[in-house]
Amino acid sequence: MEIEKYQIDAHNQELETEHQRRFDFAAAENPQIENIISKLIQFQIGIPSWALGTGGTRFGRFSGGGEPRSLEEKIEDIGLIHRLNQSSGAVSLHIPWDKTDDYEGVKTLANHHGLRFDAMNSNTFQDQPGQAHSYKFGSLQHVNKSVRKQAIAHNIEVIRQGVAFGSDALTVWLADGSCFPGQLNFRKAFQNTLESLEEIYAALPEKWKLFVEYKAFEPNFYSTTVGDWGQSLLFANKLGPKAYTLVDLGHHLPNANIEQIVSLLLMEGKLGGFHFNDSKYGDDDLTAGSMKPYQLFLIFNELIEGMDAKGIDHATGLGWMIDASHNVKDPLEDLLQSVEAIMLAYTQALLVDKEALSIAQQENDTVKCQEILQHAFRTDARAIVQEARLRSGGAAQPLALYRTLKVREKLIAARGAKTIATGL
Repeated sequence: MEIEKYQIDAHNQELETEHQRRFDFAAAENPQIENIISKLIQFQIGIPSWALGTGGTRFGRFSGGGEPRSLEEKIEDIGLIHRLNQSSGAVSLHIPWDKTDDYEGVKTLANHHGLRFDAMNSNTFQDQPGQAHSYKFGSLQHVNKSVRKQAIAHNIEVIRQGVAFGSDALTVWLADGSCFPGQLNFRKAFQNTLESLEEIYAALPEKWKLFVEYKAFEPNFYSTTVGDWGQSLLFANKLGPKAYTLVDLGHHLPNANIEQIVSLLLMEGKLGGFHFNDSKYGDDDLTAGSMKPYQLFLIFNELIEGMDAKGIDHATGLGWMIDASHNVKDPLEDLLQSVEAIMLAYTQALLVDKEALSIAQQENDTVKCQEILQHAFRTDARAIVQEARLRSGGAAQPLALYRTLKVREKLIAARGAKTIATGL
């Protein structure tokens, strides 16, 4: 299904008076508001194809109905999200979950919905039908060279498919590691992984990037071969200038100072992108901003400071993407909530008085530093984000319109109540 312009216009007209009142107040309080709105309009967050269906737990998976049955229907669902919020203009595909032979048809459909293709994602953490070798004991790290060659070939094939879609980056996340002491030689596992990544890196087209993602634990619980940002940075530095670290907010040990990590990676020119989500305990893959909104704001504050220091364009300098998987929410509602939370955190970070903060830091005025940050964080930025969305042709309140139009009910009627999307 598609949401028509007249439906959005009618929704916006109903809310126009209240929005204008709230926006006028925000504009009076923030003299830089037009510059901020301009940045918000340009800022786009990639939607992963695997987040369009309900996620699974270790014990089961419960479809919410109306889930996309094909890559084309996934594109249509992302198009719905983007039509509503005008901030979700990119799609990230996962191979083999999104494998197709109709590249031109999929590209035409994406273009119809105003979407581009973000980083491609490979899969060597699951065995696929007809696969010659198993990844039970690792892929790029495996002691058996034949297994490593199979994993390398898969990643190179993903690059080839990405070229056909118009993507310009490959994200490599590895489940490789060990569950018990003595199971793995750490040094050899690192060296095998590096040699494998070097072959993949050599296959990158000229303007492509390689994102090396890390994760502290799961599915291996004693060691992970790319377990933290330091190990990822080691690989990226050894591989070359087209290799970067990718930060997933859920891939850290509890209470990790992620804002410091991104600051240092930016300083080194090795921060490639983000996977946004939230967590209480581990890699919970919860809605962005649902648990730790202040941390999300602090991360954006460091991102903006670091990008501005290096002259990096906020919208295009890094890869921005959601990576979440849920069992109890409508996936499209969850994605709308996540995008909203990210845009709010970004806006609040743009509101920080950078000059005053720098002076307070130089004077070691700890109280003033806290006050400056929390003043921006406690600012109600919803009207600012809403104004940027309205100027882009989106809905004033995307989630409210989604429910008013009964989008999920219509998707169930069209696709069925028992459909399960490919992927997680």
